[in-house]
Amino acid sequence: MALEMDPLVHALSYFRRRKFQPCSDLCSQMLEKEPGDQAAWCLKIRALTEMVYVDEIDVDQEGIAEMMLDENAIAQVARPGTSLKVPGTGQSGGPSQAVSREYHFVHDIFSSVDHFRPVTQAGRPLTGFVRPSTQGGRPGTIEQAIKTPRTAHTARPMTSASGRYVRLGTASMLTNPDGPFINISKLNLNNYAEKPKLAKALFEYIFHHENDVKNDNLPPGGRGGLGPAGSTGLDRLGLYREAETQFKSAFRQQDMVDTILYLAKVYSRLDQPLTALSVFKQGLDRFPGEVSLICGIARIHEEMNNISAAAECYKDVLKQDNTHVEAIACIGSNHFYSDQPEIALRFYRRLLQMGIYNSQLFNNLGLCCFYAQQYDLILSSFERALSLAESEEEAADVWYNLGHVAVGIGDINLAYQCFKLTLANNNDHAEAYNNLAVLEMQKGRIEQVGDLQRSYVAAQKSQEVFPEHVDTQQLIKQLKQHFARL
Repeated sequence: MALEMDPLVHALSYFRRRKFQPCSDLCSQMLEKEPGDQAAWCLKIRALTEMVYVDEIDVDQEGIAEMMLDENAIAQVARPGTSLKVPGTGQSGGPSQAVSREYHFVHDIFSSVDHFRPVTQAGRPLTGFVRPSTQGGRPGTIEQAIKTPRTAHTARPMTSASGRYVRLGTASMLTNPDGPFINISKLNLNNYAEKPKLAKALFEYIFHHENDVKNDNLPPGGRGGLGPAGSTGLDRLGLYREAETQFKSAFRQQDMVDTILYLAKVYSRLDQPLTALSVFKQGLDRFPGEVSLICGIARIHEEMNNISAAAECYKDVLKQDNTHVEAIACIGSNHFYSDQPEIALRFYRRLLQMGIYNSQLFNNLGLCCFYAQQYDLILSSFERALSLAESEEEAADVWYNLGHVAVGIGDINLAYQCFKLTLANNNDHAEAYNNLAVLEMQKGRIEQVGDLQRSYVAAQKSQEVFPEHVDTQQLIKQLKQHFARL
């Protein structure tokens, strides 16, 4: 007669294999039969946490709202090379700030200068690697990022899988099928703070899954200083100076790489990149060759538009860990925008060999093949990218790049259809509208003659933002010649 596996052991097996949804469902079934099962309750909140977990030590990029509403600026007019909020402050080796779409290799197909690195809406150059955004902690809003081993420690299995002792919990542990799993307002956090094994799981659940930072102010242990866990809550609340004090205190008590990363993140939020670099370098003195610290230095250099220094740091990362996905992707991106598509292709093929399999990677492979003149692999790469696109925005960007390729081979009709399909997937794709307008103009379908004076004013504003742009300089010269003939 076959023996049935214990439900808790089965749920633990799901958890270890990172099948968090089946693990949560199985725990729910156990809690329906025995609402006070602490083991099932603890395992379920850990599974729910892991489903939405984003590594808090990432030096993630800020959104438009955080930048516009930031009240922590030290100086209104920062010195060049000392601020992350002023785009284009890099000192050496950075590419020009051309206007392009926020996607890996999407550029304006009618620009006379190829391989400009696209920038975000805030003016920062794209890195070639998608990182979690500042709102990534809330369930349902995590951006799809390239899988990377630097967050592999998030899957921490429970230490005991054989046997269990069911202890009846309090009334706050009872499940409610018609409402939230845990009613946080009814929890007595002081009681849980005295139970470290439960407190840690509950802390992470409230912090990551519920994103309730105000109620998540008691770290595991409940005694002493806040430590890295509680200080992270201060960071989430925007209390950066208080978080800085707590992180420094935690680092004096115990040397930890995570504390250095948290502290550098605070300085980045305070717009003090040079101080963040100093913290990283001090950390490297204590932890030589630590990959996460070197990668943090590279990210700061990228945000300051010092691309050459960032590339050197990523090369140092690969010397320590030759399978680091972010370093490979960013170096490949730098080679592409440095007009070296053949070398970039080698890096992206390496990612493919490592098991990275998504739409963005095949999109980049297709563009590298196009610029490297390996025409036999272009269409197959883009077809695979379209089949793996998980959203309409991703599909729109792939169609846009296909239009780019069509223009390159001289098939204007195919380019026109690709840009139309881009708009069918994403009606807000500005570059596709721009390129369709140029195609219509080349066909002679001009409905209205442009206002030359407004064109001249717009070109002057463009030149102020990007003085080295050749097309803008030529346009202003042509407009001045036209005005001289009037």
